[in-house]
Amino acid sequence: MRVVIAPDKFAGTLSAVEAAAAIAAGWSRRAPGDELVQVPMSDGGPGFVDVLHAALGGELQAVTVDDPYGAPVPAAVLRVGDTAYLECAQAVGLHLTEPDRRRPEDGTTVGLGQLLAAAVEGGARRVVVGLGGSATNDAGAGLLAALGATAGTGSLTQGATGLAEVADVDVSAALAAVEGIELVVASDVDNPLLGITGATKIFGPQKGLPDERLVVVDGWLQRFAEQTDRKLAARKGTGAAGGLGFALQLLGAEQTSGVVVVAEAVGLADLVRGSGLVLTGEGAFDFQSRSGKVPYGVAEVAATATVPCVALAGQVLVGSREMRALGVESAYSLVDLVGEERAFAAPADALAELAERTARTWSR
Repeated sequence: MRVVIAPDKFAGTLSAVEAAAAIAAGWSRRAPGDELVQVPMSDGGPGFVDVLHAALGGELQAVTVDDPYGAPVPAAVLRVGDTAYLECAQAVGLHLTEPDRRRPEDGTTVGLGQLLAAAVEGGARRVVVGLGGSATNDAGAGLLAALGATAGTGSLTQGATGLAEVADVDVSAALAAVEGIELVVASDVDNPLLGITGATKIFGPQKGLPDERLVVVDGWLQRFAEQTDRKLAARKGTGAAGGLGFALQLLGAEQTSGVVVVAEAVGLADLVRGSGLVLTGEGAFDFQSRSGKVPYGVAEVAATATVPCVALAGQVLVGSREMRALGVESAYSLVDLVGEERAFAAPADALAELAERTARTWSR
């Protein structure tokens, strides 16, 4: 039978491309007669550009930009026709800095603005920006500054800290820089910018913001929103990637699901149609997977084609009822099979072993 293998990355251990290859290797040991179709996926976070490049080809333009603290870091613009694909994690990703060196109140998104400017200067007429995995929480002020936005007081380039006294913000030059460009935000997050479900409160702790600083930093972002477009700050997706969703929507970007962008680009629906099984996966399969994550998106495509979907994950943190609510027939845990130490020490081998065992049940 034909098996479509469509995992996300296993954060911190395997890229989506590596995860798909490991699953295929293990499955083929048990069921060598099955046709395996590898379709690495992404929700807009780390790996977004690599996955699209593997599927679409195109030309990679190397660009050096600023990381969250101003150090040079390599990034890339993927050009496919007149469309450019960017990944915020390449410029301002959490993974770029060791945990003990992170300064979430100071991290700036200037680097992503530089990457966006490079795409526009390269002739792109449509720019798709994958959001996820950022170390920043500046509401995209740095991105806007890189495109020409200014402030009378405060700073747009010093992270959330610079917004504490910000006033007289002028984004007209940034709007002019992307005039005539179709901007698309590809993200797995629908949180607003501010408040109890906003960027700072929900995602700040993951970036190192202590609880006692959350209200203060959220207040700085609110000040920035009041200087630009307070009403926009309540829109879904503006809280993505520490508020980069806000800045990009301020520039006129359309918000869409990162999984949908990738699924359409790789032709996932056509590949799934007529298959006997779909395998997906990610590092932690939990109920948050319903919020635009790869397994839920892949399971939706599989359900439309009436093809069963099975998940392989580092950890499975949902019960059978929640699993089926996500459209997944069964889910299997790497940690349960080989233990946490081996799952992290030899993730590809362990995932291959899990796939081999899963094939015993699901291959015809």
